[in-house]
Amino acid sequence: MTSKKIKFFLLLTLLSFCTKASSILIYMDETQKNHLKAYGIAYWSITQQAEVNWLLNYRGGSFLIKYMKTVEDECKIRGVSYEIIADGKVNGILNEINNPDVNMEMVKLEKTPKIAVYSPKSKLPWDDAVTLVLTYAEIPYDIIYDDEILKDKLSVYDWLHLHHEDFTGQYGRFWSSFRNATWYQEDVKYQEAAAKRNGFQKVSQMKLSVAKRIKEFCSGGGFLFAMCSGTDSFDIALAAEGLDICESMFDGDGTDQDAQSKLNYNAAVAFKDFKLEMNAEKYEFSDIDATQSRNFNEGNDFFTLFDFSAKWDLVPTMLTQNHDKVIKGFMGQTTAFKKSLIKPSVTVLGENKGGAEVRYLHGEIGKGQFSFYGGHDPEDYQHQVSDPPTDLSLHPNSPGYRLILNNVLFPAAKKKPQKT
Repeated sequence: MTSKKIKFFLLLTLLSFCTKASSILIYMDETQKNHLKAYGIAYWSITQQAEVNWLLNYRGGSFLIKYMKTVEDECKIRGVSYEIIADGKVNGILNEINNPDVNMEMVKLEKTPKIAVYSPKSKLPWDDAVTLVLTYAEIPYDIIYDDEILKDKLSVYDWLHLHHEDFTGQYGRFWSSFRNATWYQEDVKYQEAAAKRNGFQKVSQMKLSVAKRIKEFCSGGGFLFAMCSGTDSFDIALAAEGLDICESMFDGDGTDQDAQSKLNYNAAVAFKDFKLEMNAEKYEFSDIDATQSRNFNEGNDFFTLFDFSAKWDLVPTMLTQNHDKVIKGFMGQTTAFKKSLIKPSVTVLGENKGGAEVRYLHGEIGKGQFSFYGGHDPEDYQHQVSDPPTDLSLHPNSPGYRLILNNVLFPAAKKKPQKT
């Protein structure tokens, strides 16, 4: 065969391959090298106007992207495993997913949500799992705090994460252990200055106003995600509106002794019938959190994700996509939620049945939705103040961190008509 014929044959082979190589499959089962960066690829591909579909329950919740060389190049750059598959194989996968007897579904990811993280501008001696994983996955986000929310800047965003936060105005209940620490004293000054700047006499009043704005954001169609103390302190602040639940070391005066009996649980979004912890010496807000009463350690602390019908329960299915249904537990100021204190309208996504505790939940507020995830860092069992941040390059396949990224992507999904 002459050199010209060889070149022509190679060209025909290449053209034939490109014609058949119609899609990129980013598989998300145990064979994926970097699950976390795969979410970043899906997010980035949407911004490039690529056709992106999420294959729920197919190989761990894989992504199917119409072939673009730029997407393939980006997978190589970021170290994400993928396959290039022809139309015939794509059709076979779609036929499998569409089978009514198979618990799978496909959703189109259409528009990337604009993401904000509620976090202080000041330096605090702990990190935040969401900002860590967004940065690692290369998903863009903005940091906003009380000033921006009180100036209605939240309206330009689709998705909000609540940093490890105390919406009750008690400075995270760190007074007993850290009141002499420089970072604690500086945070008090920072928060008090912010309250005064925004026209509030107390930090607790400012935080309540912020919590109410966030609830309104969600009710109007926004997506809210919170971890650790950003979950229960949010609901406590809403339920305690008009009541003083802060001792004098936090706001200069005493508490309302009848505050417990005056709580308005209807104002809370996820929890009911909880009891406040009125002892300011304790590192706890209420009995919502199970940290102090649970009997688990790093060796036996696990929770299980629920299986949902992909064709009927689309949102909870998206939020629980994973290559592992049993997730390592991890602690935080708020580690887990007592199941008996969760409102019946809330969907439990993951729980430790042996401890009667919920680790991961989802609910709706008006037109919007929220997810609460207990614990501080999915790859640091007992993260302490001043501990170094987790290096996610050492945990690229973390099932616990995948749950965070499910929440980042699901607002991008095209909503299907409700089945009846």
